[in-house]
Amino acid sequence: MVEDYLSDREQEEALRRWWNENWRWLVAGVVIGLGALGGWQYWQQRAVTRNEAAAQAYRDMAAALSRGDRSAAEGALRTLDDSHGGSPYTDQAHLLAAQNYVAAGRFEEAASELKIVRDRGSDDELQRIANLRWARVQIQLGHYDEALAALDVNRAGAYEAQIYEIRGDALLAKGDASGARQAYQTALNAGQNAQVDIEMLRLKLADLPAPDAAKVTASTPHP
Repeated sequence: MVEDYLSDREQEEALRRWWNENWRWLVAGVVIGLGALGGWQYWQQRAVTRNEAAAQAYRDMAAALSRGDRSAAEGALRTLDDSHGGSPYTDQAHLLAAQNYVAAGRFEEAASELKIVRDRGSDDELQRIANLRWARVQIQLGHYDEALAALDVNRAGAYEAQIYEIRGDALLAKGDASGARQAYQTALNAGQNAQVDIEMLRLKLADLPAPDAAKVTASTPHP
């Protein structure tokens, strides 16, 4: 009984010594852990708040464009650029601005907006979309070679059909009906499982001159 009692006392003394030697480290660990948790919660809440602010600025811009208030739309876009440069909402706002410029026939301005997303966008998917639209705008501007250079078929991925369709448009605009036919046909073949307008592709193919007629036209000497 005495031995048991002494053993308990010894354990108590050992525990007391261990606490005296290590309590600072334990308390520091708890403080650091609580600080890290508090910091993570702070940054998480801050990210949510910033995301909500970016979303609101985008909605403000869309609403301003819908009512024709270009000044307010440009102000909302500046807010997104200045305060939310890394947000996908900012990329989408530039895409929306480009769409508005295209509708107004202002292709140079549209190209500038699309280039921002194409070159510096924060979202890979939106960058690809911006690149496709930028290529279409280049065709409108008569920059056919620039459009073709932007359409890398080796990195087409899920956008293969769209890339070949736009290549067909650029080649046709350059006067290369044969190349356009090949591109449209490739787009049609790839487009069965992609988001392209199959009927429009068929119409584009049908509107091209027949291959034999094109050869005859090209080989016939002018009087």
